[in-house]
Amino acid sequence: MSRPVPFVNFPAQFAEERDEIMAAVEGVFARGEFVGGPDVALLESELAAAIAVPHVVAVNSGTDALILGMRALGLGPGDEVITPPNSFVASTSAIVAVGATPVFADVLPDQTIDPERVAAAITPRTRAVMVVHLTGRIADMDAIGAVARRHGLFVIEDAAQSMGSRYRDRMSGAFGDIGCFSAHPLKNLNAAGDAGFITTPHDQVAEKARLYRTIGLKDRNTVVEWGTVSRLDTLQAAILRLRLRRLPSVIERRRRNAALYRARLDPAHVFAPPCLDHEFNTFHTFVVQVERRDDLQRFLTGRGIGTGVHYPVPIHLQPVARALGHGPGSFPVTEAQAGRILSLPIHQFLDEDDIATVCDAIAAFHATGTEG
Repeated sequence: MSRPVPFVNFPAQFAEERDEIMAAVEGVFARGEFVGGPDVALLESELAAAIAVPHVVAVNSGTDALILGMRALGLGPGDEVITPPNSFVASTSAIVAVGATPVFADVLPDQTIDPERVAAAITPRTRAVMVVHLTGRIADMDAIGAVARRHGLFVIEDAAQSMGSRYRDRMSGAFGDIGCFSAHPLKNLNAAGDAGFITTPHDQVAEKARLYRTIGLKDRNTVVEWGTVSRLDTLQAAILRLRLRRLPSVIERRRRNAALYRARLDPAHVFAPPCLDHEFNTFHTFVVQVERRDDLQRFLTGRGIGTGVHYPVPIHLQPVARALGHGPGSFPVTEAQAGRILSLPIHQFLDEDDIATVCDAIAAFHATGTEG
């Protein structure tokens, strides 16, 4: 039996941060500031500096970041938003939540949206394109930006998986009219619960998003917009401020692990999309593509190796999306990838022996052809 390799390792993260985490939590309780307060404002300013954007608006989830951000752009009924069908369902759900219509465009071999398919999907009702920086890799923003400018479209970055990623000399979240981030516990920059934030270069968009997250309150007794409650908890802000300082080290270790995988995995059996010179991928996930994916996943599970599939059923084939009128074959690249993708452990607490264990197990599977 090989050594177990967990897909995530929250206990190891807590052990590494315990003293700082407990001090941050104690500080929030000692001050009695559970809603708002300086930790939220400081987190917003620190994130704005890290991403190099004028505005950051902290909210309570990545999904709310998408919804409130799109509302602040004025998107709603009658508008179409182009997006890939291989994302987590939250991206498309947010489009529906604001009353707009999702229009899917297929993806490239690296799982990011195909700019040519975006251009082909544009209609007179198209108002925006929502790119998804899946796995920590930023989409082709040169090409997407050119299409958007040519047609006068908003650019929305679903940056839930790409905090700290770069494309050429710009950070994820610094390309679009809005960037929408998640700080869910599974993300590289992770809270101890749900959390998210919006980036934007636009003063008015930031102002509206701040109103929407606090029930439209301009002050305690004046309501100027119909809003909701989507404030980031102060406790989560304090934790995220601590983890933002640690993020460069987290990313460095994940990139090291990705390099170790690339050096050991056999390209004859495993396809790992290459990193291009102008990309800085932070590896929220390390997704490979393989034949007999389900058999391999069972084989690895039997050896104590945790894996995931992100995501096995494309959004356009989910029951909830039937009214959009797509069936099998509508987006062939996405559908082919959905049967082949496998997420291997990539978290920062793996060591070289862990990576070797995973790679050796994959090699053993392909050498024997066994499922056991």
